[in-house]
Amino acid sequence: MPSPTHKAIDAVWRIESAKIVAGVARLVRDIGLAEELAQDALVAALEHWPHDGVPDNPGAWLMATAKNRALDRLRRQKLADSKLEQLGHDLDALEALIVPDFVDELDAARSDDIGDDLLRLIFTACHPVLSTEARVALTLKLLGGLTTEEIARAFLVPEPTIAQRIVRAKRTLRDARVPFEVPRGEALAERLASVLEVVYLVFNEGYTATAGDDWMRPALIDEALRLGRMLAELAPAEPEAHGLAALMELQASRAKARVDAAGRPVLLANQDRSRWDHLLIRRGLAALARGLAATEEPGPYLLQAEIAACHARAPTAADTDWVRIAEHYGALARAMPSPVVELNRAVAVGMAYGPAAGLEIVDALRGERALRDYQWLPSVRGDLLAKLGRHQEARMEFERAASMTRNARERELLLQRAADLGGN
Repeated sequence: MPSPTHKAIDAVWRIESAKIVAGVARLVRDIGLAEELAQDALVAALEHWPHDGVPDNPGAWLMATAKNRALDRLRRQKLADSKLEQLGHDLDALEALIVPDFVDELDAARSDDIGDDLLRLIFTACHPVLSTEARVALTLKLLGGLTTEEIARAFLVPEPTIAQRIVRAKRTLRDARVPFEVPRGEALAERLASVLEVVYLVFNEGYTATAGDDWMRPALIDEALRLGRMLAELAPAEPEAHGLAALMELQASRAKARVDAAGRPVLLANQDRSRWDHLLIRRGLAALARGLAATEEPGPYLLQAEIAACHARAPTAADTDWVRIAEHYGALARAMPSPVVELNRAVAVGMAYGPAAGLEIVDALRGERALRDYQWLPSVRGDLLAKLGRHQEARMEFERAASMTRNARERELLLQRAADLGGN
């Protein structure tokens, strides 16, 4: 059994590791080296804290130790005196922090530096020079605080594969000389889209797992929520950052109601809304209001958050304003045209104006290459056909959808829906 001190070190590391890597990366301009130095600080804590006790400010102790290691490393590399002097100014005040009885908090300016460093780290880890898979793995490692084993387990990928992705990602960033900075102007909007995409990919994998035996992966939901909240706090003027935070808060509020006692999926219309997390709903609605107040033209995440808010505000499924949701999906289709958005619009139109109207949209999508292996296309079509009384066709669509999914719980749900239609 881990000792209380080792449990404390693990907890502190989860909370502080991203800040430490970010703070050191600002100095050494190399994420791989920064992570190595942060790990050195963790090893030092494992060596000293069991004997000396946990410092009053453990995060500051780790930060100071990592930065001191960075300074030692730079000195060993015989950097120019001017560079050492510049780095020394930044480190002088921190060297005292490694004293165990340190009790003072970092001052406001230092806190701002930490916030800026984290923002730089997020934008660097999500740089478009990396593949989407590499961005996700590196973000979870550096900012989510997950181990390589945990990331591999979450995505059902062999651990060596994830390890290789992370190593290659850090090497790619170094070789491409990606600057450790927050981009400005048009580049900021382009890179922000990449950052938000990665965080939402993590959330979606947690919310509806693409494969495996579980319908959801709560740990990934929690990490995505944490990253989304961090991003909204660090970039308060960015409406879409608030939009993504709102969307994830509102969707996560349904998590406990999305599965029954046996872990089987429960569809939105059948969920016990008393089990929805009203604190998350309030947080989501507040984030949505902040995002909408910051722009006259809501982007894709704000529009999706407005759709989620329509569900959150409805006390029962019957009270859902599907006409309003269909309007929001129309706006989303204009802002972000895609077959998946159009498929979701078909669901809303079917609920607002009848299944025949929804089926017309779905049938127009059947030739889309992007949806060829997407199980939700036959699933949605099956649902609309069932509502129209075309049970044999609906059953075939549900069975086809079941054959396409890699998630065991989802397959069970789709096959059960097929079986419920009988042989008529």
